[in-house]
Amino acid sequence: MKKDIAVFLFDLTGKMAEPWLNAGYECWIVDIQHPESYENQGITDCGNLKKVHANLLRPWLPPFERERIAFVAAFPPCDHLAVSGARWFKGKGLRLLSDSISMFATAAEFCEWSGAPYLIENPVSNIASHWRKSDYRFQPYQFTNFCQEDNYSKLTCLWVGGGFIMPEPSRAQGLDEPDNRIHTCAPGPDRANLRSETPRGFAQAVFEANRSKVKAAA
Repeated sequence: MKKDIAVFLFDLTGKMAEPWLNAGYECWIVDIQHPESYENQGITDCGNLKKVHANLLRPWLPPFERERIAFVAAFPPCDHLAVSGARWFKGKGLRLLSDSISMFATAAEFCEWSGAPYLIENPVSNIASHWRKSDYRFQPYQFTNFCQEDNYSKLTCLWVGGGFIMPEPSRAQGLDEPDNRIHTCAPGPDRANLRSETPRGFAQAVFEANRSKVKAAA
C-alpha cells in the first residue's frame, strides 16, 4: 500500500506539514482549535490538507488505513510540563498536570501505533521523569540554511521512533547572533500559539532527511 499520508497532532498552523504537502502528500493536521465541522465529523477538507477538530486528551484514530501513514509529528502542549515554569508547578494542581501528561500520552500512543517515522516535540520539560529522556535537542537557528528567518533560539527536545532520521544542522553564514524573540514575545491571546509554531527551516530539514526513507518503505 502506498504511504501517502502525513499526520500532525496538536498542530494548528500546519507549518510542519508544508514540505510534505508541497511534495504531494495528503496531510492531516489535528487540533482542538480547528473548526468543529459537525456535519463532516470534525474534518475540514482543504484538498490535500485535512484539518481535524479533535480533543486529544483522548486517543484519536484516523478514518484511513494505518499502512498509508508515511510520517507523524506531534506537538503536545507544554504549559504544565516545561521546566521554565517549574516555580508555578505546585499552584497548577494535579488536574492540569494530569491533562498535560494525558495529551503527551495520546501523542506517544498514536506515534507508536502508526509504525511510521515520528517525532514528538516539547521544550525542556519534566516528561522525562514520567516517561523517558528525549532523544535529541535542537535550536531553530541550526537550520537557517533552509529558512534564514529562523535565526532565533528556543531549545527544543525531540522524542523519536519508527526509524526517524535526525537532520544534520545546516546554519547559514553571515547572520547576526540568534535573537530571543520567543522569550520576549508580548503577552496576548495568541502568545502560546506564536511561541509553539514550528520553525520552517527545521520542518524542511526533517522532510529532506526522512522522505527517502519513506519512499524506500512504500
